[in-house]
Amino acid sequence: MSDTLKIVDVRPLIPAQRHGLIFQTFAELQPGQVFELVNDHDPKPLYYQFAFEHKDQFSWEYLEQGPQVWRVRIGKTAA
Repeated sequence: MSDTLKIVDVRPLIPAQRHGLIFQTFAELQPGQVFELVNDHDPKPLYYQFAFEHKDQFSWEYLEQGPQVWRVRIGKTAA
């Protein structure tokens, strides 16, 4: 297991590709692991999707909140 923080910068992607990559990255995490999401807008709708699909299975911490860059640490909580 690597101690390197994975950074997922979705800004270069078209919007239709972003959530798929984010959820794929989350699925690959082991409990206790995190990744950093970098986005060009507040990913609040993504938070609600996580809350619906992965209730009580994720953590969400804003690291930077705009106005041009948003960074969020997303983690998989222990099972």
